[in-house]
Amino acid sequence: MPLASAVPTGFLTPSYSTWAVTASFLVATLASFVAINLARRVRSTRGFASAAWWLAGALVMGTGIWSTHFVGMQAFQLSIPLGYRGGLTLLSWTAAVAASGVALGLASHGGYRRAHLALGALAMGGGIGTMHYLGMAAIDLTLGIVWNGWLVAASLVVAVAASAAALFIFQAMHRVPRAQRPRYQAVAALVMGAAICGMHYTGMAAAHFPAGAVCLSAKELGGPGLTALVLMASGMLLVSTLFTAILDARLQQTALHLTRSLQESNAKLQHANAELQQRAYADALTGLPNRLLFEDRLNHALLRLERANHHRVEDRLAVLFIDLDGFKPVNDSFGHAAGDVILVEAADRLRAQARECDTIARVGGDEFLLLLEDISSTADAIAIARRVLETLTRPFCIEDKDVEISCSIGVVVHPDHGERDKLVAHADAAMYAAKRAGGNGYVLFEPHMGSEAADQLGLQSDLRHALERGQLALHYQPKIDSTRGCISGVEALLRWNHPTRGMVSPTVFIALAERFGLINRLGNWVIDEACRQIAEWRASGVRMRVAINLSVHQLRESGLAERIAAALRRHAVEPDQLLCEITESVAMEDIQATQHTFDELARIGVFLSIDDFGTGYSSLNYLRQLPARQLKIDRSFVCDIEHKQDARAVVDAVVRLAHALGLRVVAEGVETVGQHNILMAMGCDELQGFFYAHPLPADTLLEWTRGNAPDGTVTGDFAPSLMGE
Repeated sequence: MPLASAVPTGFLTPSYSTWAVTASFLVATLASFVAINLARRVRSTRGFASAAWWLAGALVMGTGIWSTHFVGMQAFQLSIPLGYRGGLTLLSWTAAVAASGVALGLASHGGYRRAHLALGALAMGGGIGTMHYLGMAAIDLTLGIVWNGWLVAASLVVAVAASAAALFIFQAMHRVPRAQRPRYQAVAALVMGAAICGMHYTGMAAAHFPAGAVCLSAKELGGPGLTALVLMASGMLLVSTLFTAILDARLQQTALHLTRSLQESNAKLQHANAELQQRAYADALTGLPNRLLFEDRLNHALLRLERANHHRVEDRLAVLFIDLDGFKPVNDSFGHAAGDVILVEAADRLRAQARECDTIARVGGDEFLLLLEDISSTADAIAIARRVLETLTRPFCIEDKDVEISCSIGVVVHPDHGERDKLVAHADAAMYAAKRAGGNGYVLFEPHMGSEAADQLGLQSDLRHALERGQLALHYQPKIDSTRGCISGVEALLRWNHPTRGMVSPTVFIALAERFGLINRLGNWVIDEACRQIAEWRASGVRMRVAINLSVHQLRESGLAERIAAALRRHAVEPDQLLCEITESVAMEDIQATQHTFDELARIGVFLSIDDFGTGYSSLNYLRQLPARQLKIDRSFVCDIEHKQDARAVVDAVVRLAHALGLRVVAEGVETVGQHNILMAMGCDELQGFFYAHPLPADTLLEWTRGNAPDGTVTGDFAPSLMGE
């Protein structure tokens, strides 16, 4: 139903189409909703994308505002037909687009100040006012429109206020949480739509049309068909733009999320890579560089040295190989944790002695390398070696006790002491020379030491192939039952018959195997070979119990009990025919791990023995908990038992203690009749040593069981059960 408005006398009475007014408000609200989205798109993009959104947004937003104006004009009705000049109508659309461009341009800058807000509101309000009054001027009448100045001014004030409100909303919506934006945006669109309509209809109220006026443009733009077309076109344009903006925002948000995910993944990857590099190039315990990083820095230092000494030798570098003397006994006595404390403290002391340009690395259990750059002479390297020696001989505090160790240092200076690719090997050879000299000192590399280092490397290479070439063998030393005076079992001892060097001492190749990481391979071979030999003797009618030694390296390797059980099954050997000996110091180093291993071995039926008893740092409470069946007194006590009362007292106490705990006692290293008589009198259960027999090959021992005793033995009898218990 048309709405009429009061007018002064002598003017035409206007009316408004209700549906067209409603449509204009809806278009204004939709245009405002889209404008808020467009403002956010312009602000959230950069570069060409931002410019494209600004241009497209100005066109769409301007068209929406102009459509509100045009539909509102179509809602205006007089008693005469009305129409609009095309040129001025197009110009009014251009003004709306320009005003929208100003608004979106300010919105793209984000945090504008009040002065910017005021200037922007004036420019935008002026543009909207220009659009409106250009559109009104497109009505070409024979008698001109009479304007109410106050209402014109009011409409312009409303336009500026609506523009200020729009700019404020553009700025404020950025701070609204994402989840609450749709609700706030809808309310803001309603407010902006009402303000735009308020400006338009206030401006319309300011116009009075004289009675008798004729519209000369009645046959141009106008009519219900054009109104419907403008509504449909602007509505579709606004809705499609809204969906495009929403889709673009979603895509941008997805891209942003993916970018952040990639950045986070990249950061995690870089962190993991840095951690892997740290692990690859640093010692986990001390944080010092490891051998790999040391060699890399040494290579770079050598390249720098070559450039500096291009014409003549002016600068030198040195490598110090440092090995802690007395570390193993401390580690054995106080435990692995105490050993770690010493290593960390030693690393800290070395750091304190090093200069900024030096490199310290931990390259082995108790071995360190020190790279000295920018030294002028050998005397500089020796001076630093002396300082290192002094700092490492100061006491270490372990469990509130002062513990003293020392170190052996090998010093090599380049280019004075040989080829660049052998510096570490030469420093190592010099260090071993210092250790052979008694330790607690330093030795400067000499040419003859290089051949010794090469000999060590050649020997370890031969040891790696000794198993495949059949050069290793087990020899067996008998144990004598003190009660019956006959052989009750044997201990398996590893021997290496080198093709050119002959029999290599176990003290040489066992230390070599530990140093170069071969000890576990040898230990596993000993387990399998001992089980094989037990089975072979059994097939020959001899039941022999064999003792083998387990190293600390084997105990620290997982699956020891499973490997022993597999060897027993492979050769069909009864578990009680194998006796595993573990030294006291190793057993006490990590009592929980030792007890776990002992329990696993006892569960499969293997006999257990504590070897070298009396040399470690035992707790009787821990000893009582271990499922061992035998204690073996260290040879150092047996050696002194004839001449030293304290050694005799210790052995007597150990025998009594073992018997009280239900353990058998074995004394090793018996070499004289006097030692034999004393140990027999003390009640030792078994005796072992050169006094009775040297270690023998398996076939020689088998011949002995058949009555062919080898030369140099003091007993020729075996237990009636042929080593059975």
